[in-house]
Parts: sequence; C-alpha cells; structure tokens
Amino acid sequence: MSRTVLAIDIGSTKICAIIAQIDNDNNITIMGAGTTKAQGLKRGSITNIELASRSIKTAVEDAKRVSGTTVSSAIVSMSGAYTKSLNSNGIVNIQSKEISFKEIERVMHTSLYNANIPNEYEVLHALPFNFKVDDQDFIEDPLGMNASRLEVETHIITTQKSNLNNLKKAVQGAGVEVENIVLNSYASSIATLNSDEKELGVALIDMGGNTSNIVIHAGNSIRYNEFLGVGSNHVTSDLSMALHTPLNVADNVKLTYGSLTNQSNNLIEIPVIGDVDNTHEVSLDVVHNVIYARVEETLMILAQFIENSGLKDQIGAGIVLTGGFSKMEGIRELAIATFGSQPVRLARPIEMDGLFDELRGAECSSVIGLVMYSAYAYTSYEIDANKRVRHRNETPTAQVDVSLTPSLEIPTASINLDEEKPSMISLDNKEEKKSDEAVSLSKFWNWATQLF
Repeated sequence: MSRTVLAIDIGSTKICAIIAQIDNDNNITIMGAGTTKAQGLKRGSITNIELASRSIKTAVEDAKRVSGTTVSSAIVSMSGAYTKSLNSNGIVNIQSKEISFKEIERVMHTSLYNANIPNEYEVLHALPFNFKVDDQDFIEDPLGMNASRLEVETHIITTQKSNLNNLKKAVQGAGVEVENIVLNSYASSIATLNSDEKELGVALIDMGGNTSNIVIHAGNSIRYNEFLGVGSNHVTSDLSMALHTPLNVADNVKLTYGSLTNQSNNLIEIPVIGDVDNTHEVSLDVVHNVIYARVEETLMILAQFIENSGLKDQIGAGIVLTGGFSKMEGIRELAIATFGSQPVRLARPIEMDGLFDELRGAECSSVIGLVMYSAYAYTSYEIDANKRVRHRNETPTAQVDVSLTPSLEIPTASINLDEEKPSMISLDNKEEKKSDEAVSLSKFWNWATQLF
C-alpha cells in the first residue's frame, strides 16, 4: 500500500513544500510542490512565528493544490544554527550470543545515556559511525552476528529546545503537524551523495541564502557537522554597500553580472541608494572584486572547519557543493584552489519520477532529501528527533503485521528486524490481562459487600 508524505524545507530565504507518493518498494513519485519567500526567519532560525506560519501555509497550500491531495503531517528540515554536536559511546553484553535489533537499540540508547547533553538541548540525531563486535572494529551492520559484547560510537547532533519548539509552533500554526525533524545538511547529503563518496569520505557543503551548512561523511555515516551564518545574501549586502545602491538593485547586479571568473572594465548605470531618481556608473571590475572577496572568505572559513574537524585525511572523495549559492559561476574553480586542490563537485538532487524542472536545481537538494528520508534512505541505524531507533530496512508503521504471537521464536537475522512486533503484541496482551484481573476483583468485591 502506497503512502503520501509531505516534506517542508524551511530555509533562510525560501520555503519549499513537496507532496510525494512512496510505494511498497520505496519508489518515490513527486505529486506537487509549492515555494514561497521565507518570512519570519533569520539565519535559519524562527524570529517571528506568525510570519513564518503564513509562509509555510502558502507553500503547503500550493503543493496541495498541485497534487490534489491533503496531508496533515510533515517531515520538516531544521537549520544547523544553534546546534551542538558531540561523540559518545555505549557497550552492552549479549546474553543470547546473537545480536538482534533489540541489542542494537539498547547499545544506541546506552551511548545516548552516556552523552553529556545540556538540559536546554534536545537530541536531533544520534548517528552511529562505528559498531564494534567483541574486538572487531568498524562493523557495517552487526545484526545477526554472534558475539558476547557489542559497542558503538555515536555522533550526536543536538539543538536548543527553544529553537525546536519555535519551529514546531510555526509549522503547527500553518495547520500541519510535525511528524519528524531532520537537519537540512543531512537531508541534502541524502539527495546528492552517492555510495562511493560516502564510503571514501566526503565533505558536503550546503550553501544557501543566509547560511552555509557542512557535514562530513566518513565510513558511510556523518562524523562532523558545522554551521556558518554566511550565504549569498551577504554578497548582495556587500554589493549594496560598495556600490551605494538599493538591495534589490544589488541583487539584480549579482544575478546578472555575478561571476568569479570573468572580469570586465565595462560600466553599468545603477540608481543611488536613498535617491532613485539619480544614477551613477560603476565598473564591473568593482562588482567582480566585491563578489570574489566575499566568496573567497566564505570558502576559507569552511576550509578551516574541515581542518578543525580532524577528518581532513578521511575525505578521499573531496568536497561536494550544493545549495543556491553554489550555482555562482566559477565557484568550483575557486573552491579547488581554496580547499587545497581537493576534488570538488557541484551537486544537484538525484532524478526521480515526477520531478519538476524547478525542483532540479541545487537549491532544492534539502527538500528532495527530506522526501528520500521518508523512504528510509538514511544511515543503517539512527535515533531520530522522536527518540526512536530507525533502521533502513524497517517497514511503515501503518503496515505492521500484528499476527505474530509473543511466544513466536525468531531464528534468523532478517526477521529480527521486525522484533518490535512481538514486543508490541506482548504489551497489549499484558494490558488485557491486567484489565481482566481488575474486572474479576471488582465482581468479587461487589459479591462480598452484598453478602455482608
């Protein structure tokens, strides 16, 4: 049975909503999309809940109108602003000598329990990057293995509770319930990176309007993430100040003449800020120098992030740039020079059925990644924002087969993935048993009071 999902990418300059259909084989078909200018946000964070809700509602209503469907809950992206990351580890003994999903779940929760997370922060993702079975390191998937001990090292991404609650309020104010929340750069990595890049190690940089987010994949899992509050809008601001012209004019100059390679001494005539009736001439060489200085500074800071991560030697596949800012002409060549001659690739979201032309650009990587996340295209295991342990081969909750009994033995690793089903049944049975006992006691008490 197919299901319909709604994904909302809340960016610093635009909000994009996509409605898609996912079939039993997790194949995705885009049904509708809506995009609107972001209001009530600054550097990826909610600054005005009412304005943000209006923008979200507009994008969602457009997507519903195009798709002809109604969806009440959504998976939503969150900026890396105000997030903090830390690494933790956990260890458990395996009594049955065979690792089931329950043991993996237990060891991941143990690593979360051992992490020193401040009270004002909430877990967004807990991503295991190293499973250790007895003395064997870097096990890709420990499920079904024979072992006496299981260890895990986990990269935990947290965000301020206030930031999380404000995001939820803004989405709920648009008439949509929040089903799950995903870090936007994590979503972008899902939509743009291939398996070879993840295995070799790669740094993905999502460059947006007001923010730039970076994640480093090493060994098929995120090992590092960081946020920089600089984006393409800062180039616009620099041009506005340098050319002494209004912001909208500076933005047009950036889009029309913005290039990191082509230099020209030609003159353009633009209005003066505060006095639109008067114009003055500026050289395109000045425009080039202003843009080049800002982009070079941004890339240098991002290069320093990679240096500080301690994982620079583990990114064999190089750098992948995505997001609207990455579409600037010549940015790949400048990035190669800035990142120490490492390979640099400009990425767009992968193709899928029903993908509109306006969704094929690099600025839509995050929202496409959200849809793919709904189809279980994440890491092998993780703890999500709902504190639930997810795994790539899980089945949709609505399709859970409840015909299993609590006493059913599960001999194989493949069936162990669904080990949650028997436990769910046993809980219900216990509740029913308790309820029956309560009824019997009540009947006895009524008989006794009548007798005496």
